[in-house]
Amino acid sequence: MKKTITLLPGDGIGPEVTTEAIRVLDKVAELFGHSFVYQSAAIGGIAIDQYENPLPDETLSLCRESDAILLGAVGGPKWDANPSHLRPEKGLLRIRKELELFSNLRPVSIYNSLIAESTIKEDIVRGIDLMIVRELTGGLYFGEPSERLDINGEEGAVDTLTYSRSEIERIIRMAFQLAEVRRKKIISVDKANVLESSKLWRQIANEIAEEFPHIELEHMLVDNAAMQLIKHPKQFDVLVTENLFGDILSDEASMISGSLGLLPSASLSSNGPGIYEPIHGSAPDIAGKGLANPLAAIASVAMMLKYAFGLEDEADSVMSAINRALDTGIRTADLVYGNQEYVSTTEMTDVVLQHLSNQ
Repeated sequence: MKKTITLLPGDGIGPEVTTEAIRVLDKVAELFGHSFVYQSAAIGGIAIDQYENPLPDETLSLCRESDAILLGAVGGPKWDANPSHLRPEKGLLRIRKELELFSNLRPVSIYNSLIAESTIKEDIVRGIDLMIVRELTGGLYFGEPSERLDINGEEGAVDTLTYSRSEIERIIRMAFQLAEVRRKKIISVDKANVLESSKLWRQIANEIAEEFPHIELEHMLVDNAAMQLIKHPKQFDVLVTENLFGDILSDEASMISGSLGLLPSASLSSNGPGIYEPIHGSAPDIAGKGLANPLAAIASVAMMLKYAFGLEDEADSVMSAINRALDTGIRTADLVYGNQEYVSTTEMTDVVLQHLSNQ
């Protein structure tokens, strides 16, 4: 199989973890007889520096022409003082909208060798396996108007939360389709006791549930969901929610696994290439120091192999290699405490590649 992958390393530790992810892709190609062709482009802060645009047209064109997109991270304090249209995050929001990447999948599980190191009790986190399905192209992040304004003679601001029926239907239906191949349970998270958009969300979820009578649907208010993710996370199978709630809850859920540096994500459209990226940020404070954890980016490669290319055996091999690497006790800096020893970004990948080769 030959596939073209657009690389968007981005800012901070993005280039470092992307480099390690490519090493794993190359090893998969070697072991399984595939060919991956890479083309690189700029997004985020580095694109602002080079092109005065967080998402240059050339970048968007390369992405449209590719089979999949691997993204590192965007942003950093360097660009905090920029006007809103020249913020790195604008590039990320725009590419999601332009490629219609409405569905963000964030799997949450815990590696067995890290259970004892979790800040949550072992009996609560053992066996966790949930999928957060976040709507990605609507809601507060894209609503208009969104601006500063005068409110009764004092400084104020307005953000607009907007969802159409079709936007809600497609993400809810995606969640049901995922639940069909999992444990057949969906928890839909909203704020229907307050927000009109959430009332519509719940109404549509109930309507679509009638098409899937074999799947259990439960509704949960977002504040309760935030508590339940820590109190009893194993009750979740597929969690589906809107953009802002999904952003917050998925970062909260990441701490179940022990670190933001462990969890991957996939952003998918109905057709066209998806973006695969670690959920961590650009971490500019450790950029260039070899301290970044590459495992989330490598796990994102596994999601690419599975969802973009249909290569489930290859994806399983990558995840197995990550598991075995962690079983050795080797850790990156984000996973150690006190004076424990840790390895560099590249050394962590070396261990993963060793186990990938020995399967």
